[in-house]
Formats: sequence, structure tokens, C-alpha cells
Amino acid sequence: MKEATYIWRDGELIKWHDATTHVLSHTLHYGNGAFEGTRAYMTDKGLAIFRLKDHCKRLLDSCKIVAIACPYSQTELQNAHIELLKANKNDYTTNVYIRPLVYLGYGVMGVYHVNAPVHTMIAAWEWGAYLGEDGINNGIKVKISSFVRNPIKSSMGKAKVPANYLNSQMAKYEALACGCEEALLLDDNGCIAEGSGECFFIVRNGMLITPPQTHTLESITQASVIEIAKDLGIEVVIRDITRDEVYIADEAFFTGTAAEVTPIREVDFRTIGSGTAGEITKKLQAEFTKVVMGKNPKYAHYLTYID
Repeated sequence: MKEATYIWRDGELIKWHDATTHVLSHTLHYGNGAFEGTRAYMTDKGLAIFRLKDHCKRLLDSCKIVAIACPYSQTELQNAHIELLKANKNDYTTNVYIRPLVYLGYGVMGVYHVNAPVHTMIAAWEWGAYLGEDGINNGIKVKISSFVRNPIKSSMGKAKVPANYLNSQMAKYEALACGCEEALLLDDNGCIAEGSGECFFIVRNGMLITPPQTHTLESITQASVIEIAKDLGIEVVIRDITRDEVYIADEAFFTGTAAEVTPIREVDFRTIGSGTAGEITKKLQAEFTKVVMGKNPKYAHYLTYID
């Protein structure tokens, strides 16, 4: 990890290595908290955060779902992101990943969490392609996991919370142990849900298909790609996808804040399409890059520039 100078915590900028917390902090033991993944891109006009308002709104939505009273408003959180990136401006020469976290601190133990103190922090550091530059260009190998995505009967997938990601960690661990770069999880009905931290798309006969968000987070990047696809005249269908349909897809790719648009060349040791990034995938990837880099004026409202 490439460190920056400051982290924003509870309304103050503190040095990176001073951003510590007690070992008996409630979130550390019980997994309740809320976080986000946001990116800022080094555009021709300077550093710009992509869809900052939407990410801060989703962070507060996650807090509400898991009954955490965040002490900051959406506007205050947005301003904190900007304050942090301005303070660290000399640390950034390329694109930046931003991680806000609302967590429960030291003071109480036991499963009941409401009396634990609530803290908020934001960190931001330079981070390249999550699944590797080769993956971005040529595609990755994926394994359908033996782990099922957390069912909505026992978990709340609309909340981006630490506890939900143990499921993702185990799926990712299994995939890498099998020689793949990423996992693809099914829902408890046996249909495709999502990756360990990404949404999933396939292309069949020129049509872009993605699963519904019944079991998954309401993805901001997925929504962006769908919007871009419609602008390009690509038909988009949201419906269930079965495992065997993935095998015979013409193209497949992941989307996410970290993953951006990452092609998939192989699933379960079956080649997808031509075994490299497909034409529609490459087109969406190129257009998404234009949007986040401030080169498509139609989407300028999605960018918050850091002066």
C-alpha cells in the first residue's frame, strides 16, 4: 500500500500512522460498520472524485440498514473527502482509491452495539488496477465459487458492511488457490449473483445482460455502465443468469469501483468467447474511461474536482 500523509478521522486530519484504534473496538470483534470504495481520477483538469454524492449517500444508507447513527451528514462527508484529498495533494501523481469507514469503537462489549461510540474515517491512497493491468487489457480467469452469496434470508446485501465480506474473502481465497484471479458467486437459487467485490455482465448476441440486485449491493459502477451502454445503443437486460449460460456467453466482464471494467477470458476452465476482451467489453471499457477522466461532457456532473 502506498501511504499518504493524512487520514481524516472524526472531523480532523491526522498523520497516517497516528490513525489507530483500540484492540477492543466493537467493529473489530463483531463486524458491524459501514464502508465505501470510491475512486478519484487524475484528469486533465486535476484530481476528480467519481460519483462522490452517490457513494456518500450509499454509505449513510448502509449505516441506516445496520442501525448505526453516523454523526455526519451527506454534505459533511462529501466535504471531508475533498478536504482530505486537498491535504494530500502532493502525495498523488495518479488515480486514487478512497476508503471511508463508519465504525464502532472502544467502550462496550457484547453483541448489542447501540451503546458503542461511533467513529468515522476516510483514507485515500494511490492504487492501480485492482485485478492487474494485464487483466484490464486481456481478461482474467474466474472460478465459480463453492461459497454461495449471503442469502437475503439471513443477511442484508444492500448494506456495504465488513461482516458481509467474510463470504467474499473465502470465495476469493478459494479462487486464487485454484489458479484463478477472481471468484464468481451464485445466489441461493443457483443463479449468478456477483464476484467477490464486483458486479457481473455477459454479452450474448449483442445484448448486455446483468443479474438483478436481489442478493447484492446496489452498485454505482454497474449503474454507470448500464447508462453508458444505453447511450451507445446497446440493449441492456436485467435478468437471472445461470452458470451454464455464462459458459456459452460471447463476452463477460466484471465492474466495480476497484475493478472498473475488467474483461473475463475464462470461467471454470472454459474459454469465454475468443478468450480475450470482447468488442462490446472494450467499447464499454473505453467509454467508461472517458467518463471518469472527464472527457465526456454529458457525464461531467458525476465528477467532483479537487482544486
